Amino acid sequence: MSQHVFKRAGFLAATVGVAGLLGAGAASAHVTANVYGPQPTKGGYAAIVFRVPSEEKDPVTTTKVAVDFKADYGIGSVRTKPVPGWTAQVTKSKLPAPITKDNGTQITEAVTAVTWTAQPGSELKATDYQEFSVSFGPLPSNVDQVEFPAHQTYSDGKVVDWNQPTPAGGEEPEHPAPVVKLAAKSEGDAHGMTASTTGEHTEAAAATSDNTARWLGGAGLLVGAIGLGVGAGATIRARKATAKPGGNS
Repeated sequence: MSQHVFKRAGFLAATVGVAGLLGAGAASAHVTANVYGPQPTKGGYAAIVFRVPSEEKDPVTTTKVAVDFKADYGIGSVRTKPVPGWTAQVTKSKLPAPITKDNGTQITEAVTAVTWTAQPGSELKATDYQEFSVSFGPLPSNVDQVEFPAHQTYSDGKVVDWNQPTPAGGEEPEHPAPVVKLAAKSEGDAHGMTASTTGEHTEAAAATSDNTARWLGGAGLLVGAIGLGVGAGATIRARKATAKPGGNS
């Protein structure tokens, strides 16, 4: 094998390694709602993660994030996962008329917002992002997706609203609202029924989504590191082959 082949192999391996590192550490350019586990089903419960990057220049920081839950979704319960340095507040509102869920439960008071506020010293700097995990339900059964308008407050008083709907098949707007698509509920699926009485399903789903996210991030970093190592090794071998008389085959 010639030194040129070694050089090409080293270049490709190093490129893969860098791409892996960049992919693992990159955060979305806007507020998103992410599902790391099974896709939520209509009428069931969901465990999702709101990813919030801070986009203003230093020294401006993100101090508060509020996410709206539409009242007509009839979300009766929301649980938040503690985030160090942040406090979470769930807001419920009285409904003008009760909403009857698939299991027969009537919702008279629904969650309409969840707000996270940073404690001093925990604000998000320009290069930071944070993930806020929630589990909630029961979900509506008459829509294909649920939308969560978000509001990001900065230390200089600026508020960025992530509340623009993305048209089907259309170009994404400048400030799209976070969206989660819902899977169809299969026949005999009791998804959410046990959760509505014990909460165990939502807790397990939230834990699973968090562990999966951490595993994916770690795997990306590992792949990147391996790629860089392989690339460096190939380059060294190519140089040694060049230095030896008759190194080219």
